[in-house]
Amino acid sequence: MTSQKKLRKTLSWTHGTAMTIGAVLGTGVLVLPATAAIMAGPASLLAWVFMALLTLPLALTLGYMAIYYPNAGGVAAYARQAFGPAAGTITGWLFLGTVPVGGPITALIGANYIGAILQFSDLTIYFIAAFILLLGLILNYRGIEIAGWAQMGVIVVIAAMLLAAAGAALPYVNKAAFQPFLPHGWKPVGQAMVVLFWAFVGWEMIAHLTEEFANPKRDIPKMTWLSIFIINALYLLVAFVTVGTNTYLGEGAIAPLSIMIQKGWGPNAAGITAILGFLVCFGTNHIYIAGFSRLLFAQAREGDFPAFLAALHPKYATPHVALITMGIVNMLVLGIAYLLKLEIAHLMQLICAIFIMIYLIAMASAIRLFHNKRILRLLASCSFLLCLLIYLFTGWSSLFPFAFIMMGTIFYYLKRRKQQTDTSC
Repeated sequence: MTSQKKLRKTLSWTHGTAMTIGAVLGTGVLVLPATAAIMAGPASLLAWVFMALLTLPLALTLGYMAIYYPNAGGVAAYARQAFGPAAGTITGWLFLGTVPVGGPITALIGANYIGAILQFSDLTIYFIAAFILLLGLILNYRGIEIAGWAQMGVIVVIAAMLLAAAGAALPYVNKAAFQPFLPHGWKPVGQAMVVLFWAFVGWEMIAHLTEEFANPKRDIPKMTWLSIFIINALYLLVAFVTVGTNTYLGEGAIAPLSIMIQKGWGPNAAGITAILGFLVCFGTNHIYIAGFSRLLFAQAREGDFPAFLAALHPKYATPHVALITMGIVNMLVLGIAYLLKLEIAHLMQLICAIFIMIYLIAMASAIRLFHNKRILRLLASCSFLLCLLIYLFTGWSSLFPFAFIMMGTIFYYLKRRKQQTDTSC
């Protein structure tokens, strides 16, 4: 029976910290400090601070949900626990809407960043994106523990390079760069916060790995708090030097880290920044693959997805069929994106709308499940209101998640009808 299949418990808090940082500290750190500064000027630093504070209850709520309800299904499992099997199935289908394009988008953002710095052709950029996807699939195929150690190495290098970039730029920070502090008023600060939401997506990914922690009650709180501190410290540091050195103004503004590294290290900046872009992109995509493969496995184990996705590798105990299926779909989407010259920004807006909807479901589930835990329920309620506010700014993209909600609803009732027919027979 697929429902009896279990994942191995091999992860520790050190693995979890590295994987959480990799999931959240993604491609946003490469471009969003400059993007937010262009929108709001020096006051963009307030947008970063506000988002760091506002996402704190979100991260803590998801962390405590993982402690009390460890399940590879993540938010889909929480929704099932709180509102019943229909909610679990529908949430799983919402996640399914991100699987085909989420990985390719992340890989392409990093590959385009590298290509812009090293002046690669479009075809070369897509080959880099395919390599990033393939490397993440191979590591996850061999086992989550190996993937966790690889992620630890990647995160250490990323943190060191970000600190080095900021350190190289600090001597060039000028007080005059912070005046006027509000060049466009307060409205762009709020608009920048909406854009910066992309930089804080990823907290839900670790929920899919909680079945594989040796001691989730001990490890998850430790890794959650440590991840919150490291992620926000690195984001705020990079944003501060981006504004303080005016690297968001003029030519090359889209790659501020390259300019900052160049100030300290000269002509080697292009190659160093390209390596940083690759590692950041790989780290995020690596956890994306780990999380979503577990989601596919868990939902198949529950009967919400085809049963073949619930297969585990006989040697590595990894959801290898789910990983292979993801790899095939991601490569097809990558090829279609190249042939049709699809805009990454448009695809990103659709994916963000789904993720915000998933967070809304997660927080609603937490409010229901934490009915006798006042502080946790308050955290979940604050996060729910924040996500709802941000969702109102998604425009027409807000309709996209409802397509998958409808498909999940239809699938659930067809499955239920089949079960009733089989029972009556």
